[in-house]
Amino acid sequence: MGQKNNEPNLWDKVKQGKKTKYYKRRKWLSRLASLIILIVLLILGKSYWETHDFNSMLQNSIGNNVITENVITEDITNTVETQAEVDGDLRVYYLDVGQADSILVIDKDKTMLIDAGTNEAGNTVVNFLKEKGITRIDYLVGTHPHEDHIGGLDDVINNFEIGTIYMPKMQTTTKTYEDVLDAIANKSLQVTTPAVGDTFKLTNANCTIMAVDTNDTEDNLNLSSIVIRMTYGGNSFLFMGDAEEEVEASRSWQPTDVLKVGHHGSKTSSSQTFVNQIMPAYAIIQVGKDNSYNLPNQETIDKLQAVGTKVYRTDEDGNILVISDGSNIQVETNVK
Repeated sequence: MGQKNNEPNLWDKVKQGKKTKYYKRRKWLSRLASLIILIVLLILGKSYWETHDFNSMLQNSIGNNVITENVITEDITNTVETQAEVDGDLRVYYLDVGQADSILVIDKDKTMLIDAGTNEAGNTVVNFLKEKGITRIDYLVGTHPHEDHIGGLDDVINNFEIGTIYMPKMQTTTKTYEDVLDAIANKSLQVTTPAVGDTFKLTNANCTIMAVDTNDTEDNLNLSSIVIRMTYGGNSFLFMGDAEEEVEASRSWQPTDVLKVGHHGSKTSSSQTFVNQIMPAYAIIQVGKDNSYNLPNQETIDKLQAVGTKVYRTDEDGNILVISDGSNIQVETNVK
């Protein structure tokens, strides 16, 4: 008896079966591919995520259910550090000079000193440098003309050979500031006011000026702070001086391994947006024990710890030494 026209023949049934299996297999493979992508992303880790648009990739694979934060991304370039050749270890000392800042960078045969504490701390800074065998400061940075940052600069200038001096254009009429200018004049040195984007090099470490207020005004000296980003191989450091949120919001920031927290951990610095951008592995707060300002602010510490940052404080940890070999970072506390 002949087959009815509306009844599929055996070959049609076979094809329908194959088609059903094909679509089931395709759906299964699609899910497997999405799972593999997620596993690969987890394996690659943070540094790879920072340089690829994985949100778009994930959306294409598993749908438009990826939630992203609103962070400033314009003007960010070179988010992966250039792996420069390095020779030896970079040593960065965050000195315990009370409620003040002083940071010594030793890069083989080149040195940089960022701030020199208060007037009373001048001798402490000078003695520490001499104990480390320092005879010359290649780059001397007075981040801004507050006494707790430039108080000891005249002592340093008087006791060491000085190369380049960086200070903002902003001036004051304080005795402390005049003492610094006198020390500079007595040795026939000059002051350079850098511009944002200027670069300079120690031995292997590369430094970039990230912020500086060149306006000659005394409205808020903290806003004039010279901010320096230093890279050493694949490691990065950010020295914020007393820069506040207004400075932080003026530009975009790259991820950073070690942050010198701005303004001694005050709540006027270290905004949530800023912390989210730099995501530091380590943060150093230079602050005096039992200071009258009640610094650092707990809110600032909480922001940093919330993104996985290990926080060190000079009032608790004494002199802090950060060592980099260009790939790995080691932190030592209570260093003599």
